[in-house]
Amino acid sequence: MDLASLQSLLGALPGKRVACVGDLMVDRFVYGSVSRVSPEAPIPVLARQRELKMLGGAGNVARNIAALGGSVALVGVVGGDAEGHDASRLVGEEEPTIEGYLVTDPGRPTTLKTRFVSGSQQLLRVDLEESRPVTGEVEQRLVRTVRDAARGAGVVLISDYGKGVVTDAVIAAAREAAAETGARVIVDSKARSFARYGEIDLVKPNAVELSYATDLPTESDSEVEIAIARALELWAAKGVLVTRAGKGVSLGLRGKPIRHFRTTPREVFDASGAGDTALAALGLSLAAGAGIEDAIAFAQLASGVAVGKAGTATVTPDELVEALLSAHASVAEGKIATPQRMVDEVARWRAQGLKVGFTNGCFDILHRGHVAYLTQARGWCDRLIVGVNSDASVRALKGEGRPVNDLESRALVLAGLRSVDLVAPFDDPTPIGLIEAARPDVLIKGADYTEEQVVGGDIVKSWGGEVRLAEIVDGYSTTAAIARMARKEQA
Repeated sequence: MDLASLQSLLGALPGKRVACVGDLMVDRFVYGSVSRVSPEAPIPVLARQRELKMLGGAGNVARNIAALGGSVALVGVVGGDAEGHDASRLVGEEEPTIEGYLVTDPGRPTTLKTRFVSGSQQLLRVDLEESRPVTGEVEQRLVRTVRDAARGAGVVLISDYGKGVVTDAVIAAAREAAAETGARVIVDSKARSFARYGEIDLVKPNAVELSYATDLPTESDSEVEIAIARALELWAAKGVLVTRAGKGVSLGLRGKPIRHFRTTPREVFDASGAGDTALAALGLSLAAGAGIEDAIAFAQLASGVAVGKAGTATVTPDELVEALLSAHASVAEGKIATPQRMVDEVARWRAQGLKVGFTNGCFDILHRGHVAYLTQARGWCDRLIVGVNSDASVRALKGEGRPVNDLESRALVLAGLRSVDLVAPFDDPTPIGLIEAARPDVLIKGADYTEEQVVGGDIVKSWGGEVRLAEIVDGYSTTAAIARMARKEQA
């Protein structure tokens, strides 16, 4: 996801409504310092300094939706205890973007997770909870509440931590309410099997949960693909989205090739609630009309920011923009490939059923015409490789004084464009070697060429590929830009 796409998506999020149904918790953090070991037992003594309470579980999903600008209807169960009053108060503090649809069950405690923390180290977690399913009048009220909360929502999120709120009747109510409004249903669950959720749009296990649910390993890409295929046989869900920590995300949709989305490695300070953040970002972006690829990229960016914070933290639009800008350079560098890595990437793309395109040029001073050209080229394929002439190659073609920008600068700028998936430098007079190695499905050049003049065109056609000529934006060229700069210097 590039900056323009992120800003466009962030601008579409405010006011988009999401219903979040599931196990509501209160997260309590007790912070202090440790300077000695207890004389009673070999344990640290925590000198308490402060305490913080916040919504957890489904409540943390709601908090993240609100922090990103969305409107969320939060459906959950609380007990008739002090923690239940805390949960209601915390929902109220998030108004007006969180609407609380809380059902009170006087016969069960509000789920409370207390963490004792010294510095950045969590010393102990104490849970107060009851995991039996809600029944009777409480379940009936919950079903009615789900239907009310889902009105006007673009997405219904089910956050099932296995604490008893997400019963079969609640799941059915969520599906029925979503069907009435055309909303998608996405489930994030700790369940042993996802079959009970029925024909929903997406289930979001992590790799360990997918392994547990399918009895299959999920370490490598190939193992995950087999596990996803098995999951789609076992479950009625339309798709499976697997979060794989530093390995990224894998997506399997019925009838389509499984795709893998890499993520930029980030230092993990605290992984608490990162899955909630990802679910919130995914659901809200889909409610705002984002495509699945952009929604996944948005969720990866948001969860990457969340793991850099302490506790069950939320992320803000400004933090996402800052994170994208800081990662931009490293992401661009990762797109610059040797010929061998290009071949490896092409093989991976083809295994996913993707169409590969290739174009080339000097791209000395990138201008509006280049951007329009590359955008059009990317529209003719699923992945676009750009071959870029080395400095020596440019000099041989253009003469002394060229290039204006060195190869590293030109390659990085190209790699920073969303339309470009891989940049492959070459030193030869023509890119024929790269073309033969990549074996693209479509070869693209500007409309100032004819098909017969395109280097490598006959070879690409020989293996069933095609040659396409992209439109040229009048009034923009590197030569003209250099001439204008020269006139300004003389003036």
